[in-house]
Amino acid sequence: MELIHSNVLGLMSGTSLDGLDMALCKFTPNYINKNYNFDILHTKSVAYDTEWVKKLSEGFYLNSENLTALNLEFGHFLADQIFTFQAQCPHPIHLIGSHGHTIFHKPKEGFTLQIGDGKTIRDVTGIPTVCNFRAQDVKLGGQGAPLVPIGDELIYSEFDFCLNLGGFANLSWKHGNKRLACDIGPCNMLLNTLSGLLDKPYDTDGNLAKSGNVIPALLEKWNSIPFYSAPNPKSLGREWYHKHFDDDLKTTTNVRDALRTAVEHISDQITAIIKNLCNHEPQKLFITGGGAYNRFLIETLQKKLPPQVQIVIPDATQINFKEAIIFAFLAYLRIQNKINVLASVTGAQMDHCSGDVYGVW
Repeated sequence: MELIHSNVLGLMSGTSLDGLDMALCKFTPNYINKNYNFDILHTKSVAYDTEWVKKLSEGFYLNSENLTALNLEFGHFLADQIFTFQAQCPHPIHLIGSHGHTIFHKPKEGFTLQIGDGKTIRDVTGIPTVCNFRAQDVKLGGQGAPLVPIGDELIYSEFDFCLNLGGFANLSWKHGNKRLACDIGPCNMLLNTLSGLLDKPYDTDGNLAKSGNVIPALLEKWNSIPFYSAPNPKSLGREWYHKHFDDDLKTTTNVRDALRTAVEHISDQITAIIKNLCNHEPQKLFITGGGAYNRFLIETLQKKLPPQVQIVIPDATQINFKEAIIFAFLAYLRIQNKINVLASVTGAQMDHCSGDVYGVW
């Protein structure tokens, strides 16, 4: 069954903890190009207050009882935000695709956990809800991430590379007849943590980093992290970030220099991957996520990339909401029992259709 006339709401809560992104979309099959067109009907971002930032960032340390309670509480929070969104939106919502918020992501140990109970969302809103998109992939031997590349393949197919600069940076690309992807390393999670040491939520335009100087020993240390030389598929979680960066952030004596070093580190890792993939033909690198607003990071990246690679930064709606758009798309595919996770990306045993469905469609 094609859901041609259905409006799907995507919800995304990312590792950078800057808030909840919501995007209501309509998808239409393009049978000629074998992909999908889409319209963005309405969007909204909800910034987390300090209480929710604390709850979500400390969920990693909770016991099972308290984590279960937080899962339900966050589900109610998401449902409340959907009601507010609906009241401000002239279009009906027919289906919800919720990523939830990642607390654990340890695919090598066989588990991943995103909270924000989907059944609660369905029960409170009355709208069919798809959630828990990652767990099945981990059970099938995959990384459970990244999931966005199915959208890069089917709705952003005009670009050679799709780079998301969120809490982590991740990249997807076409290789022959397959879509490949990987997590690259930290981005806004690292930059925003450092900015917070100067009582700033983020580094506007990268001006703080631009005023600093690279710390060579720190850059060498970060660039030598073993993950970067590991083969694909590979993905990252908050626990990896804390292991490799927390001690350095706690002992830094010059935040501006640390920010400058972080920009070099992030751009080094992105460039290293793209240089190994690009050919001599003109190619387009599509960049979204909050890091796309960091002018100094983008300028630094452009200087390091091969000259044939053109950076494309879209309008603000797609910068801010691309992941929410794609989780709406994942739900759209899931409810039709169509493939929405690619084994070539995650390393799972097979392509598959993933997501728990609550409510009768």
